[in-house]
Amino acid sequence: MSNKVNKNALRTGTVAAGATLMMLLSSPAFAVAPDDGDQPGPGLSVAETLGLYVAAPIVLFLVIAGLVSLGDRGKKSS
Repeated sequence: MSNKVNKNALRTGTVAAGATLMMLLSSPAFAVAPDDGDQPGPGLSVAETLGLYVAAPIVLFLVIAGLVSLGDRGKKSS
């Protein structure tokens, strides 16, 4: 039984590794030339990038955490 489990685990790991490798190798980051119809917009400034990927998630987390704690306070007082 243990040998069969090991074969299944090996097969599963091989398929997962192969699928991951294929996804990484077919990534658009490896594209040398843009596709027909691509119209890239202007890039983001440093401030825009930090605001979008750092500040916005932190603010969103704080808002959600605040709403959850407000909802939790109402249940404790009853």
